[in-house]
Amino acid sequence: MLNAHCRKIRKLSHIYISTQDTVCHLRGQAATRIAGAQNHHSAIKSTHTNNLKLRNMKKRLTTIIMLFIVSLAAFNITAQAQKYALLDMEYILKNIPAYERANEQLSQVSKKWQAEVEALNTEAATLYRNYQNEIVFLSQEQKKARQEAIMQKEKEAADLKKKYFGPEGELFKKREALMTPIQDEIYNTVKEIAELRNYSLVIDRSSDNGIIYGSPKVDISNEVLQKLGYQ
Repeated sequence: MLNAHCRKIRKLSHIYISTQDTVCHLRGQAATRIAGAQNHHSAIKSTHTNNLKLRNMKKRLTTIIMLFIVSLAAFNITAQAQKYALLDMEYILKNIPAYERANEQLSQVSKKWQAEVEALNTEAATLYRNYQNEIVFLSQEQKKARQEAIMQKEKEAADLKKKYFGPEGELFKKREALMTPIQDEIYNTVKEIAELRNYSLVIDRSSDNGIIYGSPKVDISNEVLQKLGYQ
């Protein structure tokens, strides 16, 4: 009897343990399914967010492109509405005798003034060379007097150079006096032609490096020379 009772108890214990294992296994499967569902939901949410961002980026890009196209079209319309002309200032000046004479005068006076400055520099260099050769025979007072004489001569040369060739020097004033009347005459003639032909812009092709090609049809250089009386 006792042995039979013990066998029943062991059998019941075995059944209980098996039942517990089954419950744990089912719980694990349920947890796995829940986690999988959550991950799937997160993936769907992330994909939806990315799609929204992509659509917004496309909208912004489309807007930017449209604005650029509208701006470019407006610029083209404005450019087509405006009339412009070209001229070659170097060509015009070379065909004006007064300009060539003015350049020759400036060249001559510049050489003359440069010779005066170089003469003073030569005197200063000679004083310095003599001082170096005789320094061992000079007293302190004589050395000081020689040094002052050299510095004074160098200062005279520098002052004369500034007077002739400085930013507001004699050469600048001479150039202004000779060139300004010629430049004013050209400007007034160009302005007259521009107003007559309704040109919004006249560009000097000799100084504007941005011009790769300009049609001779819009070049008014010869017309300017004709109005000035040089053709």
